Amino acid sequence: MRERFKIFIESKAVTNFILAVIIINSILLGLLTYPALCQRFGSLMHLLCNICVVIFSIEIFIKLYVYKSSFFKDGWNNFDFILVAMSWIPTGGVFSSFRAFRVLRALRALRLVTRLERLRIIVQAIIESIPNVGWASVLLLLLFYIFAIMGTTMFAEAFPLFFGSIGKSMYSLFQIMTLESWSMGIARPVIAVFPYAWVYFVTFILISSFIVMNVIVGIVVNAISELSAKTKQENFNKQLEEAGDLKKEIHKLKEQIKIVEALVDKNI
Repeated sequence: MRERFKIFIESKAVTNFILAVIIINSILLGLLTYPALCQRFGSLMHLLCNICVVIFSIEIFIKLYVYKSSFFKDGWNNFDFILVAMSWIPTGGVFSSFRAFRVLRALRALRLVTRLERLRIIVQAIIESIPNVGWASVLLLLLFYIFAIMGTTMFAEAFPLFFGSIGKSMYSLFQIMTLESWSMGIARPVIAVFPYAWVYFVTFILISSFIVMNVIVGIVVNAISELSAKTKQENFNKQLEEAGDLKKEIHKLKEQIKIVEALVDKNI
């Protein structure tokens, strides 16, 4: 029975069905944020959302029955289990304090990552590149600190709002790095008072936005490329193993056919 349930829950039809339910549930959660739609179709949409939760719960129960304790060894299974469990928390009475947790049901859309291989590769690559990205972030933080000291020393007296302290300078530098209103909002007023300040701003942008950030992007892209190649190799090896198993089965069948033919010849 457990083997039958395993074949059922891992079948392509069931996987695609769950994927469709996830997409429908995500759309419904978005539509529930529109007051006009809630007034007209609120009851229907809540009913459909509850049906989606029931379907997700049945999926979880079947997987728990099939995989037993090994179910919780997969991080995405734990994620699914927590989200589905939170969906069953009542929002009224003594449980009204848990209402805020119902907002997290929107995270259920992240289950698409577990269903789509390309998304799964990207997420896994980002996770695996965290150590290298972390060191690049340390370098960026060091640059922020150095330029914040320089900016506070040079511009604090004339522009206390932007460079009055290390914290204010770092926040201003963060705005400059994102290239959001940095020229008209910060750089040009400072350059009007300090004509050579353009060297400070241009140097910081070149180092932070165009060098360090590109290094971080390169780390992630390289991780995605390596993981994609690794996944393709694993799929290829799996196909070879399946082909090898198929050859063994064919060889066994041939041997059995020979035995049957030999018995038939003897009887004749």
